[in-house]
Amino acid sequence: MFAETGLLVGFLLPGDTLLVITGLLTFAGVIHINIWWVALAIGFAAFLGGEVGYLIGHKLGPRVFERKESGLFSVENVQRTNGFFERFGGFAVIIARFVPIVRTFAPVAAGVGHMNYRKYSLYNLVGAMIWGAGLTFGGYFLGYIPPVADFVTHYIDLILIAAVLGTLIPTAFHYVQSSRKAKKAKALAAAAPATTDTGSLVLDADVFTGHPKHDD
Repeated sequence: MFAETGLLVGFLLPGDTLLVITGLLTFAGVIHINIWWVALAIGFAAFLGGEVGYLIGHKLGPRVFERKESGLFSVENVQRTNGFFERFGGFAVIIARFVPIVRTFAPVAAGVGHMNYRKYSLYNLVGAMIWGAGLTFGGYFLGYIPPVADFVTHYIDLILIAAVLGTLIPTAFHYVQSSRKAKKAKALAAAAPATTDTGSLVLDADVFTGHPKHDD
């Protein structure tokens, strides 16, 4: 959870899947820790990740967007994240938690745009707890559904295998997909050389404090 929200390479990780499975494993007793501590620890890790992501963007500034297109970075992802802020304002920090890829780039975008740190941290804490702790609790309470409880009890080994595959397969898929997009972007850049205006990727401070945009 820390890596997915604090490091730019974290968007490859299937956070939602891991959170639900962690809740189920806690219910089944595979994780011998009270669900409250598990959920709070995950929420806190997600919060710290968001803080680190903000500091990376704040310290490095637009330079963080000067990285070449690769399987671990894409200007398209930054533009998609900026679109969230332009639509929802500062609340995008909370909403982005539930959107893969965007939740990785949102903290960095907020830092580069110098969003008010206190306001950001508050939204980051709320989003981290609702997402991290909330989905973990959701997975835990799924265990109280009779069919699910029976399945967890009798097929815990399969669940453990699914947890591993649920981590590795989506990660490999996202990496391959992102790498292909990066190669196409490089090919287009080679055919028609152009430099990325990193300034255009930096959000205006008014975006964080103004009213969110709504579709007509």
